[in-house]
Amino acid sequence: MNQSDMGDSRASPRAQTSTTGHAKSIVGVQQPGSVDEVIELVHWARSTGARLYPVSRGLNWGYGSATPATDGCLIVDLSRMNNIRNAEAINARNPVAVIEPGVTQAQLYDHLEAHCPSLTFNVTGSGRDTSILGNALDRGVGYLGPRKEDVFGLEFVDGQGRLLKTGFRRLGEDSPLAHCHPYGLGPMLDGLLSQGSIGIVTSACFRLVPRRPREVAVSLTLRDVENFSAFLDSLIALKREGLMTSVAHIGNRARTETTLRYGITQYLQQRCGLSGRSLSDAADQALKVAARGEWSALASVTGNAGQVRAALKEIRSRTSRLADVRVVTDKLLDIGYAVTDRLRAWPTCRATAAAISAIRPLHGLALGKPTNVAIENLLWRGGQEELAPGAFDESHCGLLYVSPALPADGAFISRIMAVLNTVAARHGHKLYTTVNLETPLSTVAIINLLFDRRDAQAVAGAHRCADALWTCIREHGLEVYRARADMMPGVTDTAPEYWQAIGDLKAALDPLNIISPGRYAARERRESLHKPVSQTLDEL
Repeated sequence: MNQSDMGDSRASPRAQTSTTGHAKSIVGVQQPGSVDEVIELVHWARSTGARLYPVSRGLNWGYGSATPATDGCLIVDLSRMNNIRNAEAINARNPVAVIEPGVTQAQLYDHLEAHCPSLTFNVTGSGRDTSILGNALDRGVGYLGPRKEDVFGLEFVDGQGRLLKTGFRRLGEDSPLAHCHPYGLGPMLDGLLSQGSIGIVTSACFRLVPRRPREVAVSLTLRDVENFSAFLDSLIALKREGLMTSVAHIGNRARTETTLRYGITQYLQQRCGLSGRSLSDAADQALKVAARGEWSALASVTGNAGQVRAALKEIRSRTSRLADVRVVTDKLLDIGYAVTDRLRAWPTCRATAAAISAIRPLHGLALGKPTNVAIENLLWRGGQEELAPGAFDESHCGLLYVSPALPADGAFISRIMAVLNTVAARHGHKLYTTVNLETPLSTVAIINLLFDRRDAQAVAGAHRCADALWTCIREHGLEVYRARADMMPGVTDTAPEYWQAIGDLKAALDPLNIISPGRYAARERRESLHKPVSQTLDEL
C-alpha cells in the first residue's frame, strides 16, 4: 500500500482528543483519496487485524470529533474524498447532489450559489467546514428537518472489502433510477449505515431543496416563562400543520446569549470603539434587545407570497398572546441596520445595530446559508478567537453534548427541562439548551455543557454532570438520539436483545469487527490479530 498516495500514517493529536476531553490512543491516521484506496485499506486491515475508525472530516464537535470509541484504532480520515460527483448535472429538474464524505457545507453552498442558485439544502449550525454526509449519518438535525431523511443511495465498503450500493444505485450510475428513487427493491441496508459500523460510506445521494419565491425567518420570544408549555404546544401545532416549513429551534436565554454575545461585542468594538466596562455594559444592553425572554424560537416560512402571508397571519394569531413575533427578512435587516448604525451614537440605536449585526448569521442559517458563528462564539468566549473554527479541537474550550429525544408534548418537555436544570445545578453547571421541533411527532434537545479543558477537575466535573443527566434522561423513559464517543460503552445497557441483533447483523457484514469497533455496538467480536498492528503500519 503506497503511503504517499494514502497520506500520513503518524498519529494525529487532533484524532486523539477532542473538545469533550475524551482521549483514546490511536496507531495512526490514513487519508484515502478514492474508493479503490478505501477498499485496499479494508483488505489490509483484514489481513493484519487492524481496527479502522472512519471519520468524514473529524469535526463532530461536542460528540467526540475524530476520537474513536476504543483504543488502538487507525483513523481513516475521508476528507480528501471531497468530490460532488454529479456537479455538472445538478439543476432544478435534478435536485440531487452525489457527494463524498469530505464535501463540506460551504463547498456545496458555494457550488449551488455559483451554478444553481434556485436550489438550497438542509443546513445545520455546526459550521461551514463540517461534513454534510458525516453529520447526516450521525443523524444530525438541520433547519429543514432530520438529515437522515436527506440521504439515500449509499455507496459503501463493507468489512469484507466489498463495494455495495443501496437503493437503485446498485443498477449502475447510468440508470435513470440511480439518483432519484430512494428505496430500491427488497430490504434496505441504509438504516444499518445510520449510526452504524458495518462499512465505510464513500458517497451518497443528497436531496436538494428548491428555493421558494418568498422566504422569511420568524423570531418568537416568550414573554412569561410560566407559559413555556403552552408556547411549545402552539409551535408544535404549527409544525404539524405545515405552517412553519422548517424546524423550530427554541433556545433558552443562556444559549441565545452565548450565540449572540460575540457578534454584538465585535460590532461594539469595531464600529463604536468601545472597550472595558463600557463595552460590557453596551453588550448587556444589546442582549436585552436581541434576547429578551427566557426562551426564544427561530423558524422559517417559505412559499409563494400568498402562502407566506397566510401562514404568518396564522402564526401571529396563535402565538401573539404568548410571545413577541418578529418577521425577519434580508431587506428588513438591511434597512434596520443602516438606520441604527448611522445613529449609533445614541445608546438605543447602538444596541439595536449591535443586535442586528449578531442576528444576521442566524437569519442566514434559517434560510440555508452555513456559518461558523457558533464555533466563533465559543472560541471568543474561551479567549482564543485567533484560532480558525476548524481548529476548535486544539483550543482549551470544553464542550459536551447531551441530546435527548423527546415527545412533541409541551408539558412533558417543560417538566423534563426543569428536572435536567436541577440536576445540572447540583453539579455546578448551567445548561445551554435548544429544543428542536424535529418532526411533527417528536422533538430533540441539544444540551451543551461548557468547561475549561485545561482544568482536569473541570473536565471530570463536566463528565460527572453529563453522566448524571444521561441517568436522569433514562430514568424518565427517554434516551439520547445521538451519543458521544465516550458514551458508547453505556449505549447498549438497555434493550440487550435489540443490540444483540444489531451485533449479529454487523457480524455478517464485518465478521472481523474491523470497522468502528465499539461504536453503537453490543459486544466485541474479533479474531486474534495476525501480528501486532504497530508492525504493519510500514506496509501502508
